[in-house]
Amino acid sequence: MSTATTASVSTHILDTSIGRPAEGVPVSLTARSGSDAEWVALGGSATDADGRCKDLPALPEGTTHVRLDFETEAYFVSKKQAEAQQDAPRVRDSGAFFPEVAITFAVVPGEHFHVPLLLNPFGYSVYRGS
Repeated sequence: MSTATTASVSTHILDTSIGRPAEGVPVSLTARSGSDAEWVALGGSATDADGRCKDLPALPEGTTHVRLDFETEAYFVSKKQAEAQQDAPRVRDSGAFFPEVAITFAVVPGEHFHVPLLLNPFGYSVYRGS
């Protein structure tokens, strides 16, 4: 939850290749207070059945930049294994084209930033949601 002196962040992932939330994707949160400051790891979470991370750590006062790191490789590997068990068409390669996705954005105190990730095996898109 944001306060007058801090911002807050939330995210979710939609797997656009199947039109469903991406469950079980680890997400880590780092922050810094200024362009020249060091990144500080704040912790992480994993997406739930709705593709949401509802328990990301709070941002410290003075945060100006945030980075969300999505570890997508294990999600795609498990998805390919499930497809193979169902005799579905297989993706050409054995790994993930994007094994991780890092999104960096600026924040201001007092505002909430919801940053959804639209993901598929060969592309992704992000935007500032509401």
